[in-house]
Order: sequence, then C-alpha cells, then structure tokens
Amino acid sequence: MSLIDLSKQIAIGIDIGGTNTKFGLVNHRGEILAKGSIKTEDYNQVEDFIEALYVNIKPLIDEVSQNTRLDGIGVGAPNANYFTGTIELAPNLPWKGVVPFAELMKAKFGVPCKMTNDANAAALGEMMFGAARGMKDFIMITLGTGVGSGIISGGNLIYGHDGFAGELGHTIVKPGGRKHWSTGSEGSLEAYASATGIAITAKKFRAEFPDSMLNQYPEDAINSKTVHECAEKGDPTAIEVFRYTGQKLGEALANFVMFSSPQAILLFGGVIKAGDFLLKPAKLHMERNLLPIFRSKVKLVFSELDEADAAILGASALVWENK
Repeated sequence: MSLIDLSKQIAIGIDIGGTNTKFGLVNHRGEILAKGSIKTEDYNQVEDFIEALYVNIKPLIDEVSQNTRLDGIGVGAPNANYFTGTIELAPNLPWKGVVPFAELMKAKFGVPCKMTNDANAAALGEMMFGAARGMKDFIMITLGTGVGSGIISGGNLIYGHDGFAGELGHTIVKPGGRKHWSTGSEGSLEAYASATGIAITAKKFRAEFPDSMLNQYPEDAINSKTVHECAEKGDPTAIEVFRYTGQKLGEALANFVMFSSPQAILLFGGVIKAGDFLLKPAKLHMERNLLPIFRSKVKLVFSELDEADAAILGASALVWENK
C-alpha cells in the first residue's frame, strides 16, 4: 500500500461514556479531521442511540468523502468485549444486558466495527499516536474517576480468554482495606489511586490535621484538583495525600511490572496533573518493591495524548490494529 493511499484512509473513533459520547474522524497521522458529541443518557434504546450517531457523523463523512476512504469504526465503551463486539452488563449505560453493538453499527454505517473498553483503547492510541510509539511491551494506567488499564505485550493487547483481561484497577493492594463504593471489594487500587479515592483520603487526612489548608474547603469541594492546589501552596497534609496515593500506586505497579516486564508504564488521566507530587512516590515505591532483576529498567512516564481527544484517537486505533 502506498503512502498516498495511507494518507487518504480515515477511521471513525467513538468514545461512549455514561453521560456523553464523543466521536471524530481520524487519519493515520492521528489528526482529528472533524469531531462532535451527543448525550448518551438521552437514548434509552440502543437503536435510537446508533441512529443519532449516524445522523451526526454522516455529514462529517460527506464533507471529506472526496479525498478520503472510510476504513471502519472503532469504539471504546464500558464493558465492551473485543471478541464478540458486544457491550455486556454495563452498569453506567442506559442499555441493559448484552448489546450486539458492533453488529448494529456495521449494519447502519456499512463498514466494519471493532470495539474494546476505554482503557484498552487508550493503550492502542498511545502505541499508535503517543508516547508508546515503537514500544511493543508497556502498560497504560488511566487515573480518572476510576482506574483503568490496558496491557500491551509483544505488540498486542492482552484480552484474556473472554475479552475482559486487564482490570488492574480492581486488583487488591491492601487486603481488608478501604471498601470500594461500587464493587464492594476491600482494598482495590481504584479505591486509593483514582480521583474518587484521592478525595476520600484527603477528607480522612484533613480531619486529623485541623491546620491543613484542605479544611478551608467545604466537603463537596474536596477533590484531586483542590488537593493539588493546596499541595502547590506547600500544605503538608495535601502533599501527604499524594505521597500516600503514590505509595499505593507504586506498590501496585511493582506487581504489574513483575507480571509482564514492560518497557514502560504510561500514566494518563486527570489525576496526573499532580505531577511529581504523585510521580516521585510512585516511582520510589515501585522500585523499592521490585526484584533486583526488574529494577531501573521500567520507565514511568505521563501520556503525550491530549486528554480531550485521547479517547477518540484510541478508539480509532482499533481500526488499524494489526494491519
């Protein structure tokens, strides 16, 4: 295939969230040619949702159709199964049960549709367009409201036998520890290292230190952003919140490294705005808990993808995966 042909190929990248769905037309260079969004929660029937996607995306395709060829559709969605193209029992989406989403999309748009969960899509996007270009072994950790992950080994995503492998955010880092607000498990990484977990830690710590700047905020304003603001102003309690979070994250990362021996671990999501407040303790405790043969080998780096567009880019990368 010539470079001229490559430059004309585009994919549709779709990121389905519980509230909003973002979509875009993406080329091989990772440039988003056009994009838009609709409200996921407005559509109780999946058929109506797909119709709304078509109505919004078709004009974008028509605009660029003279100079491009649509290769396919990539979708990142909660509980999406790569093998079957279904969304299965997603708790935060309006459509219940097992939804044959890829099949319905192919019937509507007339091109192949592939899908996976959002964290896996982010890992593919990073490998094709971001900091992991040229890497064949790395782990992507997304630190947002929850903790997601995608594991690339030998240039391929690890899906497991059923399509749901790679839920590192739900691995237990403190047995019998903090109860997860949704799953009910005790001591999972997500309960500590997510933005939600950081807010819980901050509320606990500020109660123990009345002089902390964190006590200037009402309860509902305590989040990873306000903790970061206080840490930047030198508040010891806020700094300790990130140190504690980084320790829990680093201990978990050590286990992940010894599982798949990656070249790098990429961190992505709103929480990484904390920078070295989080990265330094995470790196310290990762190295401290590794066997000697693994030490000083694994880079711990922040994603290069723009947070607003990463989900669209990652989903579109599915179309060209293994091509």
